[in-house]
Amino acid sequence: MLDKLGTSLKDALKKLAGKTVVDRAAVEELVKDLQRALIQADVNVRLVMQLSESIKRRALDEQPPRGMTVREHVLRIVYQELVRLVGSAGEVRLEPQVILMAGLQGSGKTTTTAKLARYFQRKGLRVGVICADTFRPGAFDQLNTLCSRANIPCFGDPAEKDARKIVRDGLPAMGSSEVVIIDTQGRHALEADLIQEIIDLQAIAKARHRWLVIDAALGQQAAEQARRFHEAISIDGVIITKMDGTAKGGGALSAVAETRSGIVFIGSGETIDDLERFDPDGFISRLLGMGDLKALVEKAEETLAKGEVDVNAMLRGKFSLRDMYSQLEAVTRMGPLKQIMSMLPLGNVQIPEDAYDITSTKMARYRIIMDSMTGAELDDPSLIGSSRIQRIARGAGASPDEVRELLRYYKMMKRALKGVRGPQGRFNMQRMMKKFGGGT
Repeated sequence: MLDKLGTSLKDALKKLAGKTVVDRAAVEELVKDLQRALIQADVNVRLVMQLSESIKRRALDEQPPRGMTVREHVLRIVYQELVRLVGSAGEVRLEPQVILMAGLQGSGKTTTTAKLARYFQRKGLRVGVICADTFRPGAFDQLNTLCSRANIPCFGDPAEKDARKIVRDGLPAMGSSEVVIIDTQGRHALEADLIQEIIDLQAIAKARHRWLVIDAALGQQAAEQARRFHEAISIDGVIITKMDGTAKGGGALSAVAETRSGIVFIGSGETIDDLERFDPDGFISRLLGMGDLKALVEKAEETLAKGEVDVNAMLRGKFSLRDMYSQLEAVTRMGPLKQIMSMLPLGNVQIPEDAYDITSTKMARYRIIMDSMTGAELDDPSLIGSSRIQRIARGAGASPDEVRELLRYYKMMKRALKGVRGPQGRFNMQRMMKKFGGGT
């Protein structure tokens, strides 16, 4: 998500890291690079200038904490100010509750409702969904289809035009559900009857949370929607969708943060599992190439069977072909490979785009090729020379080029994982992250 912004920010920090002296000129150059990156990501100019002034003032006036170099001090300030820019995370509790979903038509509200239900289900809670969208044809069918894939009950009546009645009937029908999520109708604009209906639904449901779904492509205009809905039903959390499909994501993030409505989730991707809890520290950490190990471990625990993938072993660089055989499919199940790799503190290690193009068909071919290898070759791929490549290819019914492609892929992944650790085998970026955490 926000790939271009992340690359620009990393380039700016890399330029600073290459300076022999971090003086006023170096700080001013860094600030200009940050300004350019944030404005290109549609962040409001006034906010960018405030952030720039704060970084410049702190970098030049504050003394580095004990044990921290000037360079590390400036990087820490940049990190802290970017975290402040995207605001605090909204509250999400794993307990019985009713959640009312609001948003305009086209924001992705119905899909997000199903994703949210799946999130709570993965956390071990019994979830039910009520479709109170009586405006859009097919809304119930869409929501019911999405929920049925995860065996989540969905209440609704396509013939009923009164959303208030649906919610009144739906709440007792949810029975043993601990979390009830109500999907409401959207329109193309903030019409008076839409606002009145959602006020009435809140009065009936007495929802603990009122969450607004906003399309990231709105950019800075997201602030106006957040304000209008907040005036109506006291919005206490925002979900920003389609973060993977727009260059305006930075504008939406900062605009919503400015309204003081905490961001609770970010949606990117098409599957029911593509909803991610928003954490300002983790989000900025990933943008800067420092990973988000907390999110990675949480994702692994939610998605995979116990012991299926040893995340810590991967981070220690223990990644043989045998590991790849058993883990690649499991890791892919955790979500798009690009998203998983963004959670690793890779620093400036650049992963080629085609490395993420691992389809189920290609994975199946890789496994067949690895079935043709000996145990020693799986444990130590450096043994595989040209004669062994020929033998493996014949045994797998593959071409030598396919075997070489597999080995290239393996080496690239191992090199990326190795980039997580410094020359002394320590998580250098993680050490920096601990320093960054102080004083936010």
